[in-house]
Amino acid sequence: MSDLGFETVDPRFDSYVLANAPIEKLAEGFRWIEGLVWMGDWNTLLFQDLPRDRTMAWSETTGVSVWRFPSGLANGQARDTNGRVVFCSNRERGVCRVEHDGSISVLASHYDGRRLNAPNDVVVKSDGSIWFTDPVYGISNDYEGTRQASEITPAVYRIDPGGALHLVSDAFDGPNGLAFSPNERHLYVAATGDQTKPDPVQVLRVFEVGEDGHSLEGMRDFAKVSPGYTDGMAIDEDGNIWSSAGDGVHCLSPEGELLGRIKLPFRVSNLCFGGSPHFNRLFIGASHTLYSVFLNRRGARWP
Repeated sequence: MSDLGFETVDPRFDSYVLANAPIEKLAEGFRWIEGLVWMGDWNTLLFQDLPRDRTMAWSETTGVSVWRFPSGLANGQARDTNGRVVFCSNRERGVCRVEHDGSISVLASHYDGRRLNAPNDVVVKSDGSIWFTDPVYGISNDYEGTRQASEITPAVYRIDPGGALHLVSDAFDGPNGLAFSPNERHLYVAATGDQTKPDPVQVLRVFEVGEDGHSLEGMRDFAKVSPGYTDGMAIDEDGNIWSSAGDGVHCLSPEGELLGRIKLPFRVSNLCFGGSPHFNRLFIGASHTLYSVFLNRRGARWP
C-alpha cells in the first residue's frame, strides 16, 4: 500500500474524494507542525513550527514565511469573532490573543490561584466564548516548552466573552485537541492520556452542550483511532470528523464510524479546513511536512 493516497473503508467516503485533486506537499523542513488556522480574508494559512518558536504563514502566491517570532512557543490557535488570532502559549502557560495592532494580551494564565499547565488547543464558539484544553505536555520537556512542575489538574476550560474563566471538565489525564459539531451541540475532545504511563488512555470523546450553551453533559467515548491517536481534528459541513492519526488522517462519521483514510508517510498532529472561496481544502500538518488536498465537502462554519 502506498504511503500517499486515499483508502475507502465505507463507500460513503468515495463521494468526498475528488478524482483529479491530488494530495499536495506544500512545504517541509519544520521540526513539528501544530495549530493550523485559516485566515480567509488574507487567503493565508497560519501554523506553528512549535520547537522553533515561530508562527508560520503559507499562501498560494508567496509560499512560506514567518508571521510571528518569537511565538511564545505557541501551540493550538483559532480566530475569534472579531478576526483576532487566539493562541495557546507554552511559554506563558496560558491563552493569549494577538490584537489588531500586533500587541499580545494574556486572556488566561491562572485558575483558582494556580498556574495553568500548558494550554494545548483552542476553539472559539459562535457566541464569542473561547474553549481550550490544558494538559501538561508543554511543561513536560524542554523541546516544546520548559520543564516545570504542574500546579493544577489537567482540564478543559471556557473563557466567557466578558473574560471570566470557568472549568468545564477535569475528566482527562491529558485533554488535547477539541472541536465543535457544526450546530455546536456537541464538543469533541481528544484524550491522549498520561504519556508517562505504559498504556495511556487515548480515545476521542464527545460531550453534549447544555441548553445554556456553556455546560457540558453526557461524556462518552466516541471513537478510537489506530494507529496513533486523535490529536487535532477538523469538522466538515456534514458533521464528519477528520482526525489526525499515526498513518495520516481518518474520516469518522457523526456516529463514530470509520469511513476512510488519507494515507500519509508521517504522523499527523493537526489539520484544518480552509481555502478561498469554498472552504473545501483540508490543510494537514504531518510532523515536519505540510500537505493539503481539495475535498468534495466544505468545512463546517458557524450556524
